[in-house]
Parts: sequence; C-alpha cells; structure tokens
Amino acid sequence: MSNRLIDLQHITKSFGSTVVLDDMNLYIRENEFLTLLGPSGCGKTTTLRIIGGFETPDQGRVLFEGTDITNLPPNKRQLNTVFQKYALFTHMNIAENIAFGLKIKGKSKSYIDDKIKYALKLVNLDGYGKRMPDSLSGGQQQRVAIARAIVNEPRVLLLDEPLGALDLKLRQDMQYELIRLKNELGITFIYVTHDQEEALTMSDTIVVMNQGYIQQIGTPEDIYNEPENAFVADFIGDSNIFDAVMKHDGLVSILGFPFPCVDTGFGNEKPVDAVIRPEDVELVEPGDGILQGVVTHLIFKGVHYEMEVTAGGFEWLVHSTRLFPVGTPVGIRVDPFNIQIMHKPASEDEEAAAVDE
Repeated sequence: MSNRLIDLQHITKSFGSTVVLDDMNLYIRENEFLTLLGPSGCGKTTTLRIIGGFETPDQGRVLFEGTDITNLPPNKRQLNTVFQKYALFTHMNIAENIAFGLKIKGKSKSYIDDKIKYALKLVNLDGYGKRMPDSLSGGQQQRVAIARAIVNEPRVLLLDEPLGALDLKLRQDMQYELIRLKNELGITFIYVTHDQEEALTMSDTIVVMNQGYIQQIGTPEDIYNEPENAFVADFIGDSNIFDAVMKHDGLVSILGFPFPCVDTGFGNEKPVDAVIRPEDVELVEPGDGILQGVVTHLIFKGVHYEMEVTAGGFEWLVHSTRLFPVGTPVGIRVDPFNIQIMHKPASEDEEAAAVDE
C-alpha cells in the first residue's frame, strides 16, 4: 500500500438534532479497497457522501493528496459514484449512457468510441452498446453504471451499496468482478455495505462503524479474528459473547467455569467480555470438557453442521464438521488462543466510541 490519498480530519455532521458523525478521523490509501461497514444509520453513507462532495461536514476537513477539497463540488473532484439505484438514462442506449460524462467534458467522438469499447469489454458486456437499459438484467445494468463511472478515469470510485438489489448468486459474481476491476484499473475503491460477507470477501481494509463512531479499522482477518469490542464481534460473523470475569493473567471465568486463555494485562477479578467463535468451540466426550452440555438444535449448512448446545445455562452456537445428533451429551473445550478477551465499556456512549480516536 502506498501513500495517503484521502484524509478525513475531525469530521462532524448532524441532521437536525441527530449527530450522524462525531469527530471522525480516517485516511484512505491510494489503490486501496476500503469498505465502510455497519448497520443502518451508523454514518457510513454520510461519510461516503462527504467524500463525494454531496454533503458538507459541519466541522472538519476533507483532504485529497493534501489539498483541502471540503467545499469543492462533486464534479470538480477526481472521483465517481455508483449508487444502489443505477440511475441509467432509460431513453439512451448503453453506449450513450456510458458516453454521457465524456460528452459533457467535450471529448472527441473517436476518443469516446474507444472508451465505450474499452469500458464494455472491462465489464464483460462486449457488443451491448446498442441495447436499451430496460432490456438488461439487474446485474448487467449495474455493470453499465460501473462502466459509466470508470470511463471518466476517476482516481477514486465510490460505491454505495451497489449490489444491494441483486440476488445472491449475481451478487457473488459481481464481487469477483469488482475485485478484478480494481486490480486491472489500479484505482481506489471506497465501498459502503451492511453485508459482512461482502466486506470480508472484497476489502483490503474494513472500517466498522456504529452510531457515528469508528469501532475498528483493520484487514478482514484482523476484524474477524481480533475484534476490538463486543459490537464488532457480534456484527462480523456469528459469535458466542459472554459476561466473564478475568481471574488473573491467562485465566478467565466464563459462566463460572475456569477457561485458560492467552490474554494478559486485564487485572485480577475484572469484569470483561469474552468472545468465542462458533467454529472454535470444540465438542468432546462429556468427561473431557471444561463444562458439560447437551445438543438442542442441529442444522446442516453444507460445509458444516450448525448446532446449539445448552451448557452452563447458555445456548452455545457451535460449527463443526462432526455430527452430534440432538440430545447427545457433550463436553465443551476451547483452545486458549481462540478466546478473545475485551474490556467492558462503562456506558453505551463509551461503547459506541470505544475505539474512536
């Protein structure tokens, strides 16, 4: 990863009495695929719109390669946006849709024709130039919207939930397309989604947001394997989250049972949050586990079995390639490395701002 391309410094934005972004700091590197991920209303789309110039922050600055662009209109910024609603011009064919921005810029006909051909090829729609938008599927329309954005050679492509309207198979195909496009074009992608799987699949960097605050920034692996708080752990993938007590370095009490762990520095007898991923719960013979339980639910998910195990008064979610039928008594064991310990926030506000710098 090379240098910083976009810098958001102390961005605050309110709509009426609702604070949507609160003193947000974030930088985006050149040629990075960065995803803003979070539930509805967390501020991710507002962040994108501020980068795109469609909203102006109440406070703070947006820098592009060190130059302040906070008050620059969208058409003067070196970026293009692809929205969830593709906004294709229905009275124009595909080629005319793609050429629209280039015509406004006064480019020559031969330049525009070359660009249309190049863009259609890039999004695998060779020969579709004369077709009308309403004759295309949702996935094809989405590709046209992307082609229309990339012919303008933006340094940055902003994508606001662009795959939200597509069915699952098409969405997965488009995820691979977008990764390929990013690698071929060498431009920076800033992507907004509430879909964790989409974020984990495509991103170099994920920014997890909640209530206007950044909760965690990291690679997909970091975010999944090392969540910084219970919100991130709960939002990214499935988790078992416990109110636990750190007895001392290397030992945590979960549901009153002692579990060896590798975390240190939390103090003695301190309340903490403990997170264990379902695939990290090991089911063993009842006598071999740290605590005993019984399998209460079972679903076959293709790659693994998803089970619920009642143990210690808690419904444990367990993913395993081994089948334990409903009613089977089991023991539960967890590798010390697979228990994540996190500080408990003192209040909800502190929870939202847990890692905001």
